[in-house]
Amino acid sequence: MIVGIDIGGSTTDAVLLDDAAIKVVSVEANDPIAAASGALGMLLSTHGYRLGQISAIAATGGGARRLGDDLLGVPVTKVAEIDAIGVGGTSLAGLSDALVVSMGTGTAMVSVRGEQISHAGGTGVGGGTLLGLSKHMLSVSRLETLQNMAAKGDLTHVDLTVEDIAGGPVGNLPPGATASNFGKLGADATPEDKARALVNMIAEVIVVVSVIAARAHGHQAVVLTGKLVRVKPLLERIQSTRALFDRGFVVPEMAEVATAIGAARSLRR
Repeated sequence: MIVGIDIGGSTTDAVLLDDAAIKVVSVEANDPIAAASGALGMLLSTHGYRLGQISAIAATGGGARRLGDDLLGVPVTKVAEIDAIGVGGTSLAGLSDALVVSMGTGTAMVSVRGEQISHAGGTGVGGGTLLGLSKHMLSVSRLETLQNMAAKGDLTHVDLTVEDIAGGPVGNLPPGATASNFGKLGADATPEDKARALVNMIAEVIVVVSVIAARAHGHQAVVLTGKLVRVKPLLERIQSTRALFDRGFVVPEMAEVATAIGAARSLRR
């Protein structure tokens, strides 16, 4: 059996591929070697496997380069993160032609067309941005807390809309479309309103950049993956905003660990 490990900046995901199902664990650790070892050990103990049953480890992510040729005696193969993102996203979505968007600390975009996988760009705006601004503005450092606050917020107290400026729709933009993120922030805005506006801004940046990249590379489908798919208000905003564009957005099951799955499937191929 093959284990895929995605060693990110704050979280390490480990997945085990067997014939029955995909087993998953996630751990938080700053040291890449400790994170990978801990994730592998937790994966085996949680799901009742033995180390001897693992034939290979496919490692990807920023911390993968710190690993040696083996981990706890199991051979390690380094898989390029771009390949892992592309294979993971398209295989989970059941597509062979798509732009795969990995929404992690930042946001990476990968063009996949059959066996051809290439880096399509990205942005530094992502989960790290969301948490950093949340800590600065709201003294909130957990995504779960921010998500709960955002669910109670009102965007009209913070964001400037097209209707606020033009009094109605402009071109294909409906009156409620955002004209300026935080452009109407006033003293009456609550922490919940600001949390909602933060989530909204990150979602809209990701949507716009994704659509531009998809158009540039000729893709109709956009597959969303990464930890930010767990943030319900953000995902809802992406789904509502996509109606403005001529692209289809797909969020497959297990999208939050797609890169680790992609690493394992790349090695299996």
